[in-house]
Amino acid sequence: VQLVESGGGSVQAGGSLRLSCAASTDTYSKFDMAWIRQPPGKDRQGLAAIYRFGKGPYYDDSVKGRFTISQDRARNTIYLQMNDLKPDDTAMYFCAAGRPRDWADERGYNFWGQGTQVTVS
Repeated sequence: VQLVESGGGSVQAGGSLRLSCAASTDTYSKFDMAWIRQPPGKDRQGLAAIYRFGKGPYYDDSVKGRFTISQDRARNTIYLQMNDLKPDDTAMYFCAAGRPRDWADERGYNFWGQGTQVTVS
């Protein structure tokens, strides 16, 4: 499956962005989907995931209540609505697909998009 992210950009603290991840095939029944970010100079961090057949969602505590993952089955697209953004949210954001044992473990995802940059000032 090919994944293409979009929607990143620069925003002031407190602002919002919505990221999109368009998949080349049906993911609802085939893949668990996640948003994972990598801040500059740091390791990748799992943020949110939605499993096959809509199970979940799952969130990291750092974004719970601010970020929302959702899925449009008709468009084979998942979204990450990000509200109340903070400078610490600055990172490259990736969409990933796979069947991980632990939703937050990046090693469980076999397919990745190219990433979209989010900068919060």
